[in-house]
Amino acid sequence: MENTCEKEGLRLRKIGFIGTGSMGRILIEAILESKAALPTQLTIHNRTIEKACAIAEQYKGISVSASLPLLIKKCDWIFLCVKPLQMIPILNEYKEYLTPEKTLISITSPLSLDQLEGIVNCRTVVRFIPSIVNRAGCGPSLITYGTSSQEDQKKSLREFLSCFSSPLEIDESITRVSSDIASCGPAFISFLVEKLIEAAVAETNITKEEATYIAENMLIGYGALLQEKLFTLSTLQKRVTVPGGVTGEGLKVLNEETGDMFHKLFVKTHEKFDEDKYFIQKQLEKEQKGS
Repeated sequence: MENTCEKEGLRLRKIGFIGTGSMGRILIEAILESKAALPTQLTIHNRTIEKACAIAEQYKGISVSASLPLLIKKCDWIFLCVKPLQMIPILNEYKEYLTPEKTLISITSPLSLDQLEGIVNCRTVVRFIPSIVNRAGCGPSLITYGTSSQEDQKKSLREFLSCFSSPLEIDESITRVSSDIASCGPAFISFLVEKLIEAAVAETNITKEEATYIAENMLIGYGALLQEKLFTLSTLQKRVTVPGGVTGEGLKVLNEETGDMFHKLFVKTHEKFDEDKYFIQKQLEKEQKGS
């Protein structure tokens, strides 16, 4: 995989990043360390230019651009990695540079592909949702193409993303729930494991350091079992659970206590998603009235 990606990276287009915050930086690091692209192929911009310069200092060869028109003109693929309410002003201000031959890739979900295509003239408009686990060169990523996306561009982008993730093409209607699992999931799982550790320390003589070491390495081994296809989620649970054993008693507690917890979780994330979409729509209407 590494050799394939390195070879592929040598012929890929110039790639621009607008926004180098938390997820933008993770994505840049994942791309470079998987050799999906070379540093010399990347041009990056951030409102706080020092953040972009810090990345360029770490990866020699990256270009930092203080000018968005110059970045867009130079690059073929432009990753838009800014907060939802920052997107529309940027796109409206620089849409004349986002011409049909450019590929615009948004990593933000509240702005729909139809809305994006209504602002810019790019023939290929894509929503790409990465996950923090892509930083390790693996894990899921989510991709949805706009209606006018060309097959050759889709193929090229899939090959590129496959160098550091396992891209899944999804329908736009399941964007939020898919993001909850792929992107928010690592935070949710980390929270649950930390609660497991806290309870172990509170109820027994184990130290936090010991419990953390065991839990972290359990997760690493757990992931390896799934990666090697030795078990599925269900078969792993069955193999560990001996009839009348300790695991079964623990699972009974989990089954009783979790109840509809995850149902409530998805309700809350979707409520926030709807709120973000509402403000995006209001912002679009305001921009249209002002134009």
